Amino acid sequence: MKLFGTDGIRGEAGVAPLDPETVARIGSALARVSSRAGLRALVGRDTRESGQWIEDALARGLAGEGATLVSAGVVPTPAVAYLTKADGFDLGLVISASHNPFHDNGIKVFSGAGEKFSQAQEREVERIVADPSWQVPEAAPGATSGGDLAGHYMAHLRHILGDAGPLTGTRLVVDCANGATSALAPALFRELGFVVDVIGAAPDGRNINLGCGSTAMDALQAQVTASGAALGVAFDGDGDRALFVDHRGCRVDGDAVMLICADLLRGESGLPGDAIVATVMSNIGLELALGARGLALVRCPVGDKYVMEEMLARGLALGGEQSGHVIFAQHLFTGDGMATALHVLRAMIATGQDLATLASGLTAYPQVLVNVRVKARTDLSTVPSVAQAMREVEARLDGQGRLLVRYSGTEPLLRIMLEGRDQDEIRAWADEIATAVRTHLA
Repeated sequence: MKLFGTDGIRGEAGVAPLDPETVARIGSALARVSSRAGLRALVGRDTRESGQWIEDALARGLAGEGATLVSAGVVPTPAVAYLTKADGFDLGLVISASHNPFHDNGIKVFSGAGEKFSQAQEREVERIVADPSWQVPEAAPGATSGGDLAGHYMAHLRHILGDAGPLTGTRLVVDCANGATSALAPALFRELGFVVDVIGAAPDGRNINLGCGSTAMDALQAQVTASGAALGVAFDGDGDRALFVDHRGCRVDGDAVMLICADLLRGESGLPGDAIVATVMSNIGLELALGARGLALVRCPVGDKYVMEEMLARGLALGGEQSGHVIFAQHLFTGDGMATALHVLRAMIATGQDLATLASGLTAYPQVLVNVRVKARTDLSTVPSVAQAMREVEARLDGQGRLLVRYSGTEPLLRIMLEGRDQDEIRAWADEIATAVRTHLA
């Protein structure tokens, strides 16, 4: 039984594996894998209407193994990651489907160290859930309230930026995606001394990510320019990523943020190894900009857990994804949207520059992504016409661009990504590869 994808378990709420009985079995399996007597687990959720019954089902499964589940209520994913370690829990659970619409939900799992479960642990959970030889007891207590755990997490964030300093009174626009940051982010930035305009902070259980947040930034761009704000920040539904808008209304993605933060940390002697980690989807412009600064870019597969693993293995302090997941090792080993925003504000304070000027250090190369539906995941090196098309494109790029061809982890698709200096040129080259794939694999 395959339960875990690149970011925990995810699917339609009420449909297997996110039906009540399977969720309860997942709770039991998590307790068994952790194999600790008197296990204490922490759970937080976003604002989806299905979050409460999923929490109840997890509590039932955990209680059946003698474990206790403590609820932090509606909090961002990074709050659970931090509190699990800081408050001595053995396990941290997040009920969220991140940027997906409300009818989806999911379960993310953190170890007692505040790190996402390893693949080996995930496979063991899957094995236990699929074993028909045991059942979850019908009656069990629900989760207990954890009190003001969110306040503990907010205090942790204030260590990044204690106050707005010279930016006191600066106007920000904050888009909370009607999600987990809705109650926390506006309060945090106001306490630090910013003037805050808020959108997407009226969750009703069904409007999470609906026309707002990091996947729909038009409203944020309009509000920033209309209000004369210095910048806008958009979180996703569970608050583990952030994307930005500068004072002109231009978007600033995770690649630009990583470059800004690399400069900030190196200036504070906080960038060990003179390198950062990013996924294969980050623009080659980031790699070139870092190289010009004498810094290296280490690439890894898509998924912030792979970023985390690479950072841990190499002892690096900064990593992230173009989509806005940014990890600061000194803060937490998972993406944290509010922490990312605070680091960007710190960079503005440290340099005296606005976000547009800071982001201009990155020249993003044009990028094309073509998806081709395929019947099976065939080794492309065994298909001569496809392999030949890829070799020809690599030769044309001649080090001034990048070709990435990979199968989707969740759909029967081959993804062809090309970066280069000319949009029309790389589009034509991507189509050449796509045509060869359709001829032989579709």
